[in-house]
Amino acid sequence: MITNETIVALSTPPGIGAIGVIRLSGKDAIAITNSVFYGKDLSRQASHTIHFGLIKDGNVVIDEVLVSLFIAPKSYTKENVVEISCHGSNYIIQQIITLLIKKGASAAKPGEFTLRAFLNGGLDLSQAEAVADLISSDSAAAHSVAMNQLRGGFSTELNVLREQLIHFASMIELELDFAEEDVEFANRDQLQELIGKITIVLNKLIRSFELGNVIKEGINTVIAGRPNAGKSTLLNALLNEDRAIVSDIAGTTRDTIEEVLNINGINFRLIDTAGIREATDTIEAIGVEKTMQKISQSAVLVYLFDVVNMSATEIRDDIASLYRPGMSFVAVANKIDLSYSDRLKELNLPADIQFISISAKAHQQIEELKQLLYETAVGDKLSDNHTMVTNIRHVEALQRTQAALNSVANGLDNPVTSDFLAMDIKQALYYLGEITGQVTTDDLLENIFSKFCIGK
Repeated sequence: MITNETIVALSTPPGIGAIGVIRLSGKDAIAITNSVFYGKDLSRQASHTIHFGLIKDGNVVIDEVLVSLFIAPKSYTKENVVEISCHGSNYIIQQIITLLIKKGASAAKPGEFTLRAFLNGGLDLSQAEAVADLISSDSAAAHSVAMNQLRGGFSTELNVLREQLIHFASMIELELDFAEEDVEFANRDQLQELIGKITIVLNKLIRSFELGNVIKEGINTVIAGRPNAGKSTLLNALLNEDRAIVSDIAGTTRDTIEEVLNINGINFRLIDTAGIREATDTIEAIGVEKTMQKISQSAVLVYLFDVVNMSATEIRDDIASLYRPGMSFVAVANKIDLSYSDRLKELNLPADIQFISISAKAHQQIEELKQLLYETAVGDKLSDNHTMVTNIRHVEALQRTQAALNSVANGLDNPVTSDFLAMDIKQALYYLGEITGQVTTDDLLENIFSKFCIGK
C-alpha cells in the first residue's frame, strides 16, 4: 500500500487565519519544495531546521514563508517531510498547493500521513487511531485517555499477552512436528493458568469500554421528572446560565434541550426533558415520547422530584417506572428551601440509587450534585495508569479473542489434540493482532484512515 508518491495537503483547519501549514511527505518532498523556494538550498540543510524565504511561481512571488525540514527517518511519517508555514489566506494556500502539485506532488487522501506513519513502523494501528481521538478530544479526560493510547499504553499491554501466547503456540506447533512420538512440549497446566490470567485482563479491558466510550463521546445525562419538578431550573443552575425557559406553567418544556457541562475534566451532556405525565395535546405527547427515548439511552439518569408537592408513594411509583438494575441513577429532591419532609425517610430507595437534596432555584447543593454526578459516572475508575478502551473496533476484537481463548480452555478441560489447540490459539493471536496492526487488510486500513482529516 506504500507508494513512492510525494503527497501534499493543508494541515491546519481551512478558513482564514494568521498562518496556514502545508505539509509534504515522500522521498521528493524536499526537492519539490526546493524547486519553488527562494532562500537557502534546502537539499543542503540539516533535519529539524527552519528556513525563511519566498515561494515563487516563476517570477511571481506568492508569499513569504518559513520552511521546516524533517529528514527521513526522523519524521512523523518516517519519510522526508516538509512543512511550509505561510500566511493564512485561502488564496495563498491554494496557490502554493497547486504549484507543488504542478511540480510533482499528489494531493493527500484523508489520513494518509498517519497511514504512512503506521505502514513505515512509526506507530502501531491502535496508536494511529489514537491520533484521531486526540485531535477530536474536547475534555481533559478524553485527552488523557487518547494520550495514554498514543504513547502505547494499550499496545504494550496487548503485546505482553500476545508474546506469552506466541510462546505456547510455538510449543504446540513443535508437538505437531513430533506427533508420532506422542510428546508434550507445552505444559498444559501452565497454559491453563495463562488463559485464566489473560481472560482477567481481557474482561477488565472490555468493561473499560463502557466508561472509555462515554469519556470520548461525553456522558449522556438525562434530567427526568414530573412537570414543574424544576428540571429546567436545575439545568440552568448546573450551567450557571439561563439556558432553558422557566415557568410555573406545567409542561413548558415540550422538546429536549441539550447542553454540555464539564465536571472535573469530564463532559456531561445534560438533557432537559419534557415532564413525565399523561399528555394533554399531541405536541406534548411527542415530547413525553422523546423523554422516554432519551431515558433509555442515558448513561446517567437524574430523577428530579418536588419534595413539597409529591407524596412518598408517587415518588416510589416514578422510581419504579424509571429504574433498571445496574443503571446509574441519581434521585434528587428539589425545593428544600421551601420545606423538607420526613416522608423522604419512607422511600426505601434501592441500594444502588444515589440520593441528594437540593434547591435548584436557590442554588443550594448544586456543587455537591455535580460532584455526585462525577462519582456516579466515573468514581475512581479513571487514573493515569489505567488502560481504557474507547474504540468499538478494539472491544469487538477483544471479545473475539476472549471467545477463542474460551475454546482453548475448553480444549484443555476436555482434552483435544494439539492441532485443535494450536488452531484456537492462532485465532486468539489473530484477533489481538488486528488491534495493533500485526494483522491487517487493505479494507480495514481504508475504513480506519478515511475517517481522518486530510492533513493528518
